[in-house]
This record gives sequence, C-alpha cells and structure tokens, in this order.
Amino acid sequence: MNSNMISYYKQRAAEYEKIYSKPERQTDLLLAAEILKEMFAGKEVFEIACGTGYWTEKIAGTAKSILATDINETVIDIAKGKHYGLAKVHFQIADVFSLNPTAWHESLFGGFIWSHIPLQKLEEFTGITNKRVETGGTVAFIDNNYVEDSNLPIAETDNAGNTYQLRMLENGKTYKVLKNFATEKLIRQVLADKASDINFIKLRYYWIVQYKIT
Repeated sequence: MNSNMISYYKQRAAEYEKIYSKPERQTDLLLAAEILKEMFAGKEVFEIACGTGYWTEKIAGTAKSILATDINETVIDIAKGKHYGLAKVHFQIADVFSLNPTAWHESLFGGFIWSHIPLQKLEEFTGITNKRVETGGTVAFIDNNYVEDSNLPIAETDNAGNTYQLRMLENGKTYKVLKNFATEKLIRQVLADKASDINFIKLRYYWIVQYKIT
C-alpha cells in the first residue's frame, strides 16, 4: 500500500467507522455480517487489513479465533479496545505484501482491501493471500459496489483503469484515494486459476466473494 494511503488511514482512524452509519446501508450491513459469521463459524481466521476491527468484531461472534493484522498501528490500537466475546482475538502489525510465506492458516478474510489494490497488482495480491491458506481452506473478501449518491464520485481514472476518489477528513485535509469498484466478472477472472467453489454474493451496496483454496 502506498504511503499516501497509509497516511490517509492513520489520519482517518478515529472517524473511520462513521461510514457504517449511512442509513441506506443498514440492511446490507446486517445481512453481510450474518453471511460472514456463517462463513467463519468455528474457524481459525487470519484477517488482513483489519482496520479498526469493525468486521473483526462481527466475525468474532462465531469464529474460534482471529489473528487480525493491519499495516497501520493507529487503527489496530482502536481495534484492541473492542470486545470480542469468547473468540480468541490477537493483533499484529503486518503488510499484506510482506506476509510470512511459511505461515498457513485455516481461513482468511479481507474487508475492503480489494478495492485499494491497483488492478495491475490483483494477480500478485491474490497469489500472496492464497498462499497463506491451507489446501481446502476458506477465503472471503467483502467490498463496495458503486452506488451513485451513496459513494463519493470518481474523481480520476489512470491509464491502467484504476479509479480514485477525493476524500476530505474532518480536519479539512483532502486525500486522493485509490478505490476500484470490482465487478463479478473481474473477480472471477482473477480467481479462475487460483480457487474452486467460487461463491459471489451481490448485495446493493456491497459484494462478498467466498472460495476454496485448491
């Protein structure tokens, strides 16, 4: 993740979860939480880009354990302050592109990180994450669909097709943030030779993809 993105999420940490208060998204958020809780029920979960622990807390309702990681210590400090019930939840600072290649996990979850990966790096990204999961293990990602009037408009598109938004924080500082809105077709193309049992779930505001490691 580039330094601009790291700085953005560090500055946004305290206000990050306000995005989940949008009235029109509440039904989708409840449904997405139930779907993910069912996917990871009883499992040992390796989470990448855990952020402030919003989805960590949801999954902890059914998961056996969670190792939640993020590149940004500021958001992890907030996540550590949440309550996770009976699940064993541990936190670790880690860059997804520098993960230990010898560490295999039963399952992996990534919330809202797919959209921040440049299109030209998606093959590398999914190759790295899939190698962290044992054969037959479960991987799931959740991210945004673009819905006009609910999402910020696209401010810029680069030569590779990556899209960017201009986001202003409460302190008045504006960041140009990479935010790609993936289609089911693209996701299936990226995973075609890396996964089996691909299950794509499209809600109005979010999509979820679940698959097995072959």
